[in-house]
Amino acid sequence: MHELIINLHLHTTYSDGSGSHLDLARAALKSGLDAILVSDHNVWVQGLEGYHRDGKQRTLLLVGEEIHDQSRDPQKNHLLVFGAERELAGFADDPQALIDAVRKAGGVSFIAHPVDPQLPAFNETDISWEDWQASGFTGLELWNGFSELKMVVKGKLDALFYAYYPEFIARGPHPEALRIWDNLLASGRRIVAVGGSDAHARKMRMGPLRKTIFPYAFHFSTVNTHLLVPQPLSGELLADRKMIYEALAAGHTFIGYDLPAAARGFRFTAQGREKTARMGDEIPAHGGVTLQVKTPRRADIHLLKDGKIIKANHGETITHITTEPGVYRVEVYLRFLGRKRGWIFSNPIYVK
Repeated sequence: MHELIINLHLHTTYSDGSGSHLDLARAALKSGLDAILVSDHNVWVQGLEGYHRDGKQRTLLLVGEEIHDQSRDPQKNHLLVFGAERELAGFADDPQALIDAVRKAGGVSFIAHPVDPQLPAFNETDISWEDWQASGFTGLELWNGFSELKMVVKGKLDALFYAYYPEFIARGPHPEALRIWDNLLASGRRIVAVGGSDAHARKMRMGPLRKTIFPYAFHFSTVNTHLLVPQPLSGELLADRKMIYEALAAGHTFIGYDLPAAARGFRFTAQGREKTARMGDEIPAHGGVTLQVKTPRRADIHLLKDGKIIKANHGETITHITTEPGVYRVEVYLRFLGRKRGWIFSNPIYVK
């Protein structure tokens, strides 16, 4: 298997971002990303997909959409849509109809910032997802890099500090988002978790101060989604786009917070009597299953079954043998800038 690092949930000047698609591609090239997935609000921008190159370095730029009902107040129920290859904003007022339309079009959909609380100091409303009766979506954005700011900012002085020192923000996915995900998985649904930056590179002002809040390059060094694919990118747009979206749909992914340490090389696998499984796969419990976790460096590793920690270790590995069916996933934590922070969050292996 080959590992790709992508960054998704990005905004340009076509909606409320401050940079062009070319600006994003240049920042992604400098950051060493394999691909970026742009998702402007309620607009599918055509004709800009393709590879950008700088010497031997290349980055694939793909275009999706973040769709929500703009007439709704507040504007909840945001859905990230990729691979549909058509404009679907006309379905924005009905989340289930929108999800169904994405599936019919052959795309993948992820609930954006499922828990996104209000920030009264800046008149930001709560824009969490509300329609939990909806079904058929591919997954959810478990960790949203920009929305996490709302968890740590209490007032304008906090905002000023984090604007200049954004590396202190990230703690991990919102606890409520983790709870929601585990509950969905416990109900028998296959829900893929991704990490999104929600990058806008907003230009802000506070009195005489001017500051770009979280430039694209900063986001690209933080919360990324790592994909496990059968082969390296070929450089051919259609084939590589298809491979990326298939990996996302299958859950052959993990979320990595790459700022404190590169998450590349993390693996979570299961070996059974007749087959081997990776993240997103199902494996029979009959005959026993050996779960193995390997991290790129020493860290606090938690192996969870059905949302509960069943084994923990400070090191680089965990091995666990089980005959019990369940949803198994991994969380890994590192100490960085004086506190314990989330580093890696795997998608599940389903032991049946």
